[in-house]
Amino acid sequence: MFRLEARTSTPAWFNLALPLLAIAVALVLCSGLIAVAGAGVIEAYGVMLSASLGDSYAITETLVRAAPMIFTGLAVAIAFRAKFWNIGAEGQLLAGAVASCAVGAIPMPGYLAMLLMALAGGAAGAIVALVPATLRVKFKVDDVVSSLLLNSVIYYALMALIEGPWKDTFSGYPISPPIEDSANFPVLIEGTRLHLGVIVALIAAPLCWFLIARTTLGFRIRVTGENPEAARYGGIDVERVLLSTALLSGALAGLAGVGEVGGVHFQVMSDISPGYGYSGIVVAMLARLNPLGVVPAAIFLAAVMTGAEAMSRATGVPAFLSDVIQGTALLAMLVALLFTAYRIRRVGASA
Repeated sequence: MFRLEARTSTPAWFNLALPLLAIAVALVLCSGLIAVAGAGVIEAYGVMLSASLGDSYAITETLVRAAPMIFTGLAVAIAFRAKFWNIGAEGQLLAGAVASCAVGAIPMPGYLAMLLMALAGGAAGAIVALVPATLRVKFKVDDVVSSLLLNSVIYYALMALIEGPWKDTFSGYPISPPIEDSANFPVLIEGTRLHLGVIVALIAAPLCWFLIARTTLGFRIRVTGENPEAARYGGIDVERVLLSTALLSGALAGLAGVGEVGGVHFQVMSDISPGYGYSGIVVAMLARLNPLGVVPAAIFLAAVMTGAEAMSRATGVPAFLSDVIQGTALLAMLVALLFTAYRIRRVGASA
């Protein structure tokens, strides 16, 4: 018979291998769905790889999709480090998109417009994240439920805007007025959609790592997440740390919305986010809440999203397979995390 036994230590290589193992398990399990759809597994995954990483244009498209997931992944990773269960990155992204669009529609010099868009979007996301954090600190309301439900509130507020005062009177489509051309983010490579926001997202990851690993606030966040009672005994104001963490987490998610408005869509529409906020949870878990690991995890999921569309056209496999791969990878990672604390040991019948 077998039983779970607590580990006294976990090898470093094991921690590094867990995300790769989770991805491999997800791909193997999802290959069965590809076979059921009547396509060749090797051919389908080959198309997916080629469409997402096969040439320079495919790589830039994957990076453009990865940028918002880097921001939301960082938002979730930092929040979860403090045990603030921020499931509301999707709503915070939408709030950031709306605020940045409102600012970007005002005529002003380009660099000033981009700066103010980033500040407005980050502030909007931070304010939205502050709501569930305040409810938890002041009234002990479950932050999982409150942050999740707030996503719907923000989404329907966005819909009210684009179906009401922001609605395009000429076409009748529920879209906002476009931002000023001067507010559009610079394109880094001609002929692609690779914009300034992608570089900002890539820079944000090491900055967040430095904050968590090398600053006083980062230390307080980590201690609060590990043991809030010990943190209080050590003189840390746990409630203030939770509120500060929520503000930082929400601001990062809001910046994801800023990037989508300033660098991709240039306006707000109902489908401005295909679930980047929820994908950020998968990204953060695959990265094991390490900001540096968020970047490769986000690029992997972005490659799956980009490649799934091409795979669907070429082989007939539904593009929703990308969502299945994300969910399966998250479940595989959660199971794998069990084995960082426990190992399976065979015991004799007498024991």
